[in-house]
Amino acid sequence: MHLRGLSARSGGSARRRIWTATVTAGVVAAGLMSGPVAGALPAPDSTVTTMSVKSPPGGGDVRVLVFYGSAAGGDESPVVNAGIAAIESIGLSGPANQRFETEATDDARVFTDEKVLGGYNAIVFLTGGGDVLDPEQEAGLEAYMEAGGGFVGIHDAARAEPYSDWFTGLVGARPAASSPTAVQRATVEVGDRQHPATKNLPVQWKRPDQWFNWTKNPSGDVHTVARVRESTYQPGASANGWDHPVSWCRDYDGGRSFYTGMGGTVSSYDETDFRAHLRGALLWTSRLVQADCKATINANYKAERLTQPNQPGQNDQIGEPHGLVTAPDGRVLYIGRGGADSSQPVITDWNNPDIGKGRGEIHVYDPSTKKVTLAGALTVFGNKGGGDELVKVEEGLLGIELDPRFEDNGWVYLHYTPHSRLNRDTQMAERRVSRFTLDLATNKLDLNSEKVLLKWPVQVHSCCHAGGGMAWDSKGNLYIATGDNNSSGFSGGYSGNNPQPNYKGVSFADARRTAGNTNNLNGKILRIHPEADGTYTLPEGNLFTGRETAEGGGKTRGEIYVMGVRNPARISVDKKTDVLYAGWVGPDAGAPSTTWGPAKYDTFAVITKASNRGWPYCMGNKQPYRDRNLPNPDQPLGWYDCDHPKNESPNNDGLVNLPPVTGNNIWYSPQGGAPDYPRDANGIPSYKQEQAKYLLPWLKGGGQAAMNGPVYRYDTAAAGSTVKWPSYWDGKWFVGDFYDADQPRNAVITDPGNHGEGGLPVHSESLKKIVPIGNDGIKNLMDWKFGPDGALYVLDYGRGFFTSDAKSALWRVTYTGGGPTPAAGQLARGGQ
Repeated sequence: MHLRGLSARSGGSARRRIWTATVTAGVVAAGLMSGPVAGALPAPDSTVTTMSVKSPPGGGDVRVLVFYGSAAGGDESPVVNAGIAAIESIGLSGPANQRFETEATDDARVFTDEKVLGGYNAIVFLTGGGDVLDPEQEAGLEAYMEAGGGFVGIHDAARAEPYSDWFTGLVGARPAASSPTAVQRATVEVGDRQHPATKNLPVQWKRPDQWFNWTKNPSGDVHTVARVRESTYQPGASANGWDHPVSWCRDYDGGRSFYTGMGGTVSSYDETDFRAHLRGALLWTSRLVQADCKATINANYKAERLTQPNQPGQNDQIGEPHGLVTAPDGRVLYIGRGGADSSQPVITDWNNPDIGKGRGEIHVYDPSTKKVTLAGALTVFGNKGGGDELVKVEEGLLGIELDPRFEDNGWVYLHYTPHSRLNRDTQMAERRVSRFTLDLATNKLDLNSEKVLLKWPVQVHSCCHAGGGMAWDSKGNLYIATGDNNSSGFSGGYSGNNPQPNYKGVSFADARRTAGNTNNLNGKILRIHPEADGTYTLPEGNLFTGRETAEGGGKTRGEIYVMGVRNPARISVDKKTDVLYAGWVGPDAGAPSTTWGPAKYDTFAVITKASNRGWPYCMGNKQPYRDRNLPNPDQPLGWYDCDHPKNESPNNDGLVNLPPVTGNNIWYSPQGGAPDYPRDANGIPSYKQEQAKYLLPWLKGGGQAAMNGPVYRYDTAAAGSTVKWPSYWDGKWFVGDFYDADQPRNAVITDPGNHGEGGLPVHSESLKKIVPIGNDGIKNLMDWKFGPDGALYVLDYGRGFFTSDAKSALWRVTYTGGGPTPAAGQLARGGQ
């Protein structure tokens, strides 16, 4: 058996060394050239070999074997030679405690010599593919992995042992026969910012290679560390779509396996970044460092329902789900908007003093007892049932937050619409944010402790889009998301800027009165600093001070941090950066219009400073709508100027000249994610659907209702938690939708260099198999937040609108995959 020892070099050129090894009787090299066997072979039969590889293979004097045998035979390919040379160089460079010796062979008999095989910490397959191992040799490789060995497969290694199911599991996937063969430059999205093979690579890594398509996408069964972006090259007819893994790893059959589909060209091995990629893979597989290769494997997560269905006719476990918050001690407080059990009466007659009267309920789930307490209920305006937008209502108990010192003071902040403040004559109501005190011993809310911080008027003649989310930053500022509470039905589902419809002088179809108005608190994200006495002050850096003298003065509100949002039901603040994240629901137009503008866009945004996010003038990446006004709102006027928007509505009592629009990071329509169009000389998109380019192919809508989620921070979770999500997710932003069909449920990476100005996400990871969809899963996602234990808590709204039902529930999604591998005691060099 010939092994090419590459660590012993003279003058920079390889010289061959020959080792004599004892080879198991009966193994012949001719077996490498045998013809293919019909049908897939099962996993190797352990009785084929009596090998007993020491566990774990290799030792502190780390050795890596490169196997380059090929069923095709012939001379070594230039790619093989380049690969072997690169791996040798990797082993000879870097910190002294991470160096290793490299040896290479094309003789498969090495896999039946337990003494030789057991001396290697990792084996690299740099093979041209084909049936390169006979059954006994494959059984030897299996015995090596079972003993805790490491495997790295590069490019054509995925073509090796094509009839072996076990080897398919080892490499993770098989190339499609129709994969493109040309070398093409493409962008690799490096989503794992923790693994040693990827943590130092650019998130968007542009490089040339041969790009395999996969017969079966391995995502969810392996831990994908990098994907190739198909929009940057020609993937051919067998393309995998937006989720196209290119490098992945997993703990397999007792050992560690890493595969990369890259490395199909000689030039790959000269790339500094590609060598860094291989280095990390080799360090992990050879037991020099630990790594987590479990974080995106679906089976490593458990979703469990925490609450039981309500008792008949009661909301003892849960109200109509509308928001949740987790306490530092692990308790979960969640609210019901106002809809009752479907068996309860609903009053829609404005002549009835009890019209829309509902109960905004606050429940507490205690993980120590696994019991639910109904903490209290507010009498709210918010229970009118379904119907059209002049019947139904989305007011009620809309948001909940806990004081930063909740453990000491028990203060709970609630965002709601009290029924007692309803004016049935004008069909106006009051929205407020109040502070209440929770008895921390009994989980009961003292309804008499209310301190009203902030209140403002809302029209309730027409539904919808009330907003409701709240969040704190690290400086004690409270963000409050308010919806514009206007109908887009009178503008065909487009801009929602029809000034004509009104009830007793108050417009209900003109969002320029609300979201686009600098003097109105609706359609905004407010920022205030609550004080201990129940008042608030205004922090520096809001969009307005409230003291602006422009256009005569008195036309701004100092509470406004963000204007131009439609229905920001869910917001979050990343406590590490104090960056605000928000999502809001768009209007109802199902397709773009060359006359009026874009289709409905649901939107997510990274908000790094006070800004105007566009509604109802512009959406997406500053795509304008068409203006309309009296005397004929059906007649289109000019396109809005996103850089210099003007509010010329007769319903506007704020500034005419508005702050410029900041583009948003994520928008999606029924046709796809982030539609964009060619623009004319004035910057106006064509809005021709056939000309649309979809910049975020992992997104699509339909019926859609954006539900912003948190940014996960691994280091804030309890150190001893056995259920916390792994560090892979650290810094990733969770974006989702109420619906679970084609809509998003993803974790994304954004670029801090441009995300505040609307830069597109650079990577996305689907969560649909982790936060499970479907009728028996979390079908209607209403809110989601990480708890102090690092688990994800999720509210499922249920299957009926404006009620609670048997599927309304609080869930918890925990990680069960365990820690990084190899175990600390199995590292080749202790303490590394």
